[in-house]
Amino acid sequence: MIGNTSWEEEGRINQKRRTRAAILEAAKHLLREGQTPSVAEAADVARVSRATAYRYFPTQEYLLIEAALESAKADVNQLLERSAPSDDPATRLDTLVQSLQQVTLEQEVAFRTLLQLSLEAHATAEQHREATEEKLRGGRRIGWIEEALAPLSDVFDTDPAIFKRVAAALSLCMGIEALIVLQDVCGLEAKEAVEVSRWAAQALLQAGLREATASSRQQPAPSRQEAGREEERAPDAARVPQVPPSS
Repeated sequence: MIGNTSWEEEGRINQKRRTRAAILEAAKHLLREGQTPSVAEAADVARVSRATAYRYFPTQEYLLIEAALESAKADVNQLLERSAPSDDPATRLDTLVQSLQQVTLEQEVAFRTLLQLSLEAHATAEQHREATEEKLRGGRRIGWIEEALAPLSDVFDTDPAIFKRVAAALSLCMGIEALIVLQDVCGLEAKEAVEVSRWAAQALLQAGLREATASSRQQPAPSRQEAGREEERAPDAARVPQVPPSS
C-alpha cells in the first residue's frame, strides 16, 4: 500500500513537471516569434487549461521571466559546451561574454520586454516585486562567471571579497543591460557593443588580479617552502594573456 502511494505520488509530481515544462516551452516559442504571451495564450498553445496554467504562473511577469531565463540558460550552456576547452581564465571569460551576448542579441526583443516588465513590477506591486527579484537573483550570470574563473581560485583565496567584487563587476559586462547602455546610450552597433563588453571584462579581470596580488603581498610572509609552492601555483596578473582581437 505504501509502495503504491509512493509510486502514485511520484507520478503526479512528474506530470506536474511535464505540464509546467509544456507551458514554458509554449511561452518560449511565442517569445521567439516576437510576441509577448499572456499566461492564457501560452496555455492555449500548450493545450493546457488556463486555470491550470495560472496555478503554475500566476502572473505574466512570472511566466516571461521563467521562459526567457530558461531559454537563455540552455542556449548559453550549449555554446559553452561547444567551445574549445581551455584552462586559461582570460580565454574562458571571453568565451562566456561572447556566448552570453550572442544569445542575448538573438533574443533581444524578449529580454527588453523582460527588463521592462521587471522595472514595472518594481514600481507598481510589492507582490510582483518579490517574485521578480527572486527569479532575477537566480545567480546564473554569477555562476557562469565563477566557473569561468575557477582556475584562479588560488589567486583570490587570500581575499575572497576581491573575487566577489570582480564577479559583480564582470556581471555588468553581460546581459541585456550592457547591450542597452552600449547600443542605446553610446550609439554602438551590436558587434561593437559585444567587442566593448569583451574588452571591459578583460580590463576588469586584470584589475582584480592586480588587486589580489597586492593583497597577497600584505599577508604574513609564508615559510620558504610554502612560498615556493605558492610561486609555482599562483599565476601573476601580468601573465594572464590578453584576448586577441576578433576577426
